[in-house]
Amino acid sequence: MGYRVAIVGATGMVGQEFIKVLEKRDFPMDTVSLLASDRSAGKKMMVKGEEIEVRETAYDSFNNVDIALFSAGADISRHFAPIAAQHKAIVVDNSAAFRMDPKVPLVVPEVNIEDITKHKGIIANPNCSTIQMVVALYPLHQVNPIKRIVVTTFQAVSGTGINAVDELRAQTRQLLDGQKAVAHVYSHQIAFNVLPEIDVFLDSGYTKEEWKMLEETRKIMHADNIQVSATCVRVPVFTGHSEAVTVEFERPMEPEQARDILLRSPGVKVLDEPAVKLYPHPWLATGTDEVFVGRIRKDISNPNSLVMWVVADNVRKGAALNAVQIAEELVNRGMIGG
Repeated sequence: MGYRVAIVGATGMVGQEFIKVLEKRDFPMDTVSLLASDRSAGKKMMVKGEEIEVRETAYDSFNNVDIALFSAGADISRHFAPIAAQHKAIVVDNSAAFRMDPKVPLVVPEVNIEDITKHKGIIANPNCSTIQMVVALYPLHQVNPIKRIVVTTFQAVSGTGINAVDELRAQTRQLLDGQKAVAHVYSHQIAFNVLPEIDVFLDSGYTKEEWKMLEETRKIMHADNIQVSATCVRVPVFTGHSEAVTVEFERPMEPEQARDILLRSPGVKVLDEPAVKLYPHPWLATGTDEVFVGRIRKDISNPNSLVMWVVADNVRKGAALNAVQIAEELVNRGMIGG
């Protein structure tokens, strides 16, 4: 049986990745609707060898759609996701629009897939930096409950979108040619620089991105008592988010035990042989499905803590793949259509 799929934001980075992942995983599609803004309407894109025209997203775009994958920004999602749900499509939304809505499941399949059974037409995809962290930490939490997480992220420009990728490329050329870098997307130049600012600053001094990691981690892991302190940093990398994570457990855990648990955990690949320079890094993670974990070691400042390095492709696992995995589980459970 094939399903009628709509992709909202089809021409964007995540939209294009949706198509790649759906094709690679041979998702059972009968028809595919490619939807975007009026600026992109009329473009042609290839899906499974068929050329499909992109249409402007409209009220009637979701007639006869079984599942709608959204990645067009929070404003578009707030407007069109409820409309799609009214048309009986199940929405998997990649924006921040519904993540903290108590009526909307926030799902990472390796962690809380059962939450999809509570959906009322919309399922939220978490923030990319949260996804890779909880995939790595949840298996450990099941064995030894986590009390506190301190994380510093090193986030690629693709997390902002195509314009940011283009800006990094342009600024790099400008600086190497002895010119001044021109910044439009970010507050300062990003080439050969790092910016401790992702999303807007809140009154607390944290950014919204940093606060998301706290709230989303608690919701996904069903653990309201976990303390999370994040510092989110934009770095001049095209694809692949990296995270330095310090995690405090209720009782001591040896690095060897953590490695053994993670070696058997879904969606995780352990690369942890520093003596031969084997550890995760963004170049290695780009284009892959796994969350890579390495440099697992004792926190010398706290006997109950471990330190680790976590890397994943933010466009793939941090967005498109996670959404498609949700869609696959909806299919497996017979929850689409009918």
